[in-house]
Amino acid sequence: MSTPERRSIALNRRARHDYEVLDRIEAGVVLQGSEVKALRAGRANLIDSHVKIERREAWLIGTHIGPYENASIEPHEPRRKRKLLLHGSQIRKLHHQTTVKGLTIVPLELYFLGQNVKVEIGVVRGQKRHDKRENLKKRDAQREIDRARRER
Repeated sequence: MSTPERRSIALNRRARHDYEVLDRIEAGVVLQGSEVKALRAGRANLIDSHVKIERREAWLIGTHIGPYENASIEPHEPRRKRKLLLHGSQIRKLHHQTTVKGLTIVPLELYFLGQNVKVEIGVVRGQKRHDKRENLKKRDAQREIDRARRER
């Protein structure tokens, strides 16, 4: 049996810039039919999204999935909160990390895995401005090294 194809829908580039990603987890997302159709059309935005743990359930909050014009029923709410499908042990671990350690959970990527919609969430720590500058300097230096190697 072959592994299903992974096709990206939306990336949260801002999260990778503003935060240090400590841990990554793949989760399923509970969606309505018109939301899946809108995602197939590429109508998703992860900016200003986060994950919240409430009553032993994980929720994706602030993710914008645009309306699907050809929906036969009433269109979905673009910024509604969506339930994430995780195991109980994963939810407990995430809850512990956010309350005790003061970390945050943000979505990093929304993608199709076969026919299923998945979201990669990250446990993150905020970066200070000087940390961001330092990371940019390291990235630029690595880019220069790679460029010099290619030119040889």
